[in-house]
Amino acid sequence: MSNNVKKTPADLRSARWFGHDDLRGFGHRSRAMQMGWTPEDWKGRPMIAVINTWSEINPCHIHFRDRAEWVKRGILQAGGQPVELPAISLSETYVKPTTMLYRNLLAMETEELIRSHPIDGAVLLGGCDKTTPALIMGAISAGVPFIYLPAGPMLRGNWKGNTLGSGSDSWKFWDERRAGNITDREWTDIEGGIARSYGHCMTMGTASTMTAIADTLGLTLPGASSIPAPDAGHLRMSKTCGTRIVDMVWEDLTPDKILTPAAFTNAIRVAMAMGCSTNAIIHLIAMGRRAGVNVTLEDFDRESRTTPVLANIRPSGDRYLMEDFFYAGGLPGLWMRMKDQLDLSCINVTGEPMSETVKHAWVVNDDVIRPMDNPIYAEGALAVLRGNIAPEGAVIKPSACAPHLQQHTGIALVYDSYAELKKDTDNPDLDVTADHILVLRNAGPVGAPGMPEWGMLPIPLKLVKQGVRDMLRLSDARMSGTSYGACILHCSPESHIGGPLALVKTGDTITVDVPNRTINMNVSDEELAKRRADLKPREAPYERGYGWMFAKHIRQAHEGCDLDYLETGFGAPVREPDIF
Repeated sequence: MSNNVKKTPADLRSARWFGHDDLRGFGHRSRAMQMGWTPEDWKGRPMIAVINTWSEINPCHIHFRDRAEWVKRGILQAGGQPVELPAISLSETYVKPTTMLYRNLLAMETEELIRSHPIDGAVLLGGCDKTTPALIMGAISAGVPFIYLPAGPMLRGNWKGNTLGSGSDSWKFWDERRAGNITDREWTDIEGGIARSYGHCMTMGTASTMTAIADTLGLTLPGASSIPAPDAGHLRMSKTCGTRIVDMVWEDLTPDKILTPAAFTNAIRVAMAMGCSTNAIIHLIAMGRRAGVNVTLEDFDRESRTTPVLANIRPSGDRYLMEDFFYAGGLPGLWMRMKDQLDLSCINVTGEPMSETVKHAWVVNDDVIRPMDNPIYAEGALAVLRGNIAPEGAVIKPSACAPHLQQHTGIALVYDSYAELKKDTDNPDLDVTADHILVLRNAGPVGAPGMPEWGMLPIPLKLVKQGVRDMLRLSDARMSGTSYGACILHCSPESHIGGPLALVKTGDTITVDVPNRTINMNVSDEELAKRRADLKPREAPYERGYGWMFAKHIRQAHEGCDLDYLETGFGAPVREPDIF
């Protein structure tokens, strides 16, 4: 047991279920014995939830059935009682229309699993894109001590001696296939070689971004997010999560003691230095609001201007993947390189400050984790644009798009649905040039619904065959963090609810100026007023069920896309359940 004990067995939350000599306590104890437990399993032992997002259709989490057993081993060794609780598994690959529609559902499930059961602490098993923010959001709101256990990145892909990066090389080789440069046999070989182990994407996509953010916030064992999923170190880390969470319960190390404003600033800066996914913005804003910390778009843009990209990981980097990053020193190595930009007094789940981790960090490859005086890019990964087309902001990843498109005026080619856009862009006779700006609307939080990853709009086939591989694309959608290109995303407010994107017409010109952070359609205020007067309300995408509830209560992209009634923060906790 920890030397920093603040709780006694009588103080345990689970004692409200098991510790009373009344009829209800009898019922809890007798039913536990029905499952084979004995009094030694609950007397003086913290009950630890192992919240497991394993499923047979989530390749990122397919090893979690095994990892849960390692966590339980650690819990038992430390004197706790593990209780595995399954939660919805949001497989980025298979869940439609988008996992983002269900991020908040998993957050609610996590919170209620913890609150409604005799749980003193939790280990959260996640990693696939939306599971990290969802599990953490729910556990923050539940308020008990918790540790996040990241799934870990998969091994590097390989095809004919080429190192393949999940997602990023999918887009790259798909364009080559569309252009007729890859055969059916080669395409099948790429399918089998690009994802060759369990674990999440090994590029700096949303999965690696969010697990690194969780790590920097102090919610994982330090450096846990960098360990490749198949590495034996991942097994040891899983067991250590189990042993450590028991001590956290006795120490009463709750999330509000870890998630300070400085911790969120650290997370934003590290995300920028990693060349993060654009999705980091939405998720960190939502996580901050759960923690009572006001994270805004302006925070990201400010930190981006002063934080260089140091991690040479695709797609912002030009060569390496997460496995290389781990071998080079991992996230602690990056923290060490950034130590003058971070608040090293912030504590993590070990109870120690970040300075202790940095003291023992190392970097062995200066090309993978660059020093501050030799960055991949002088500024950070993301930029926030504003103007008459996006008064509440739009987001671009300048580190992953062609430089000549960062200041550009082009003619808009507008689509009201992805199906319409896909059909048109496959038309070899489409009237389009590389200077056009493709526009997709009705793809936001309400309109799609769920704000799917449609923002990586396909380059028209006509241009692909001409050798064009990038052009400006604008939408109120998100895009995969493994994507690249001149994609302007999260246009807010979204078109479905009457945002200005709904007023754009094919033939209008749009001016984008990334260095000056502006985006405007070159249409007069008078003309826009006429168009708004003619605008007809769009039908709701769902008339019942969870989708209906989602559309009624979802926040816009610049607000984090949480459900409005879940943004309670630490100032308005939900009371403990009555036990009678």
